[in-house]
Amino acid sequence: MPSDSQSNVAAADALTLLLHNQHALAAAIEEVTAWLAANGVGTVADNAVGALETLDANAKAITDAIMRLRQ
Repeated sequence: MPSDSQSNVAAADALTLLLHNQHALAAAIEEVTAWLAANGVGTVADNAVGALETLDANAKAITDAIMRLRQ
């Protein structure tokens, strides 16, 4: 059975990969949001901005958890 330290490293590594995925999704949503706004679909663009805000808030919490695990 792995030690707590090894488990923490594995968990931090997995969270880091998820965080990278989250950043990639946010970048894609930003591109779609810009296109929507430029093409007169402001309401949908506003909803996408709300999704981006959620991703940003969660990214901060994930980053904090990664840092705690790596200590």
